Amino acid sequence: MIAKRSSPWIHRWSRPISAAIASMGAVETAYLTWVKLTGNSAACPTQGCEQVLNSPYASIFGLPLTLFGLLAYLSIGILAIAPLLIDRHTQKSLRSNVEEQTRLLMFALSTAMVVFSGYLMQIMVFEIQEFCPYCVASALFALSLFILSIWGHDWQDPGQLLLTGLTIGMVTLIGVLGIYGSINSSQTSLSSGNSSDPYEIATTSGPAELELARHLQQIGAKEYGAYWCPHCKDQKLLFGKEAFAMIDYVECDPKGKNARASLCQEAGITGYPTWEINGQFYPGILSLEKLADLSGYQGRRNFKY
Repeated sequence: MIAKRSSPWIHRWSRPISAAIASMGAVETAYLTWVKLTGNSAACPTQGCEQVLNSPYASIFGLPLTLFGLLAYLSIGILAIAPLLIDRHTQKSLRSNVEEQTRLLMFALSTAMVVFSGYLMQIMVFEIQEFCPYCVASALFALSLFILSIWGHDWQDPGQLLLTGLTIGMVTLIGVLGIYGSINSSQTSLSSGNSSDPYEIATTSGPAELELARHLQQIGAKEYGAYWCPHCKDQKLLFGKEAFAMIDYVECDPKGKNARASLCQEAGITGYPTWEINGQFYPGILSLEKLADLSGYQGRRNFKY
């Protein structure tokens, strides 16, 4: 009697390992999605996280890019564990069919993820020129899942697998270039124009906004921010163009217009925007009502926004 050849250990463990990696990726992207949607700052050992995670590349169709990453990791995790939930003894045929179908889907999805991540890595290095540990970790997760999708299964036709991978990779890359084409165009036009102030204040100020801004100026309040920060733009829009011109705004990015990065370092600023009012620091976007309360403003409060 011929003994049955045992399968390599990686074939037996690739799905649990993939599910574990996908779980770590899901936790990371869920946290970053929460940070993005709530306007908070991500806990990060480098200042590059803020610039990368708040760059124009960090959103697609008005939604955080991390949300799509979360959905991708959850999908990989479900595909990885689906066959393991089927009893191998009583439902052997069903389990085999599910394994066959899900392994190809895992390969397709991980291929798209690794191509997308590779593109984002070159954006981080060459365009934004900042280091984001979260982004690097996510790229490593995607690469690990891609390797496991190949190495962890017994593929009968490597040539067909290669052709499928190349097709998916090309379609993904074309899609990525299409999605980010408008961003690249706007960045190019921005650099040829006034690149130091990419977020023009389109709103106008009312009497209440002007009075509050004058009060904040008189008590020495400061707002710390960065020219690329979308939350800082939202804060400016609440005041309007005329009122915000009175605010003592401190540009923390050395590349920004009239930058005062040393003041930000001395104040220990870690997220944008951050307000300094009467010696106290308040991170995040603050409503004009909140700013009025914190600063002791006693004037009119019929704010426009």
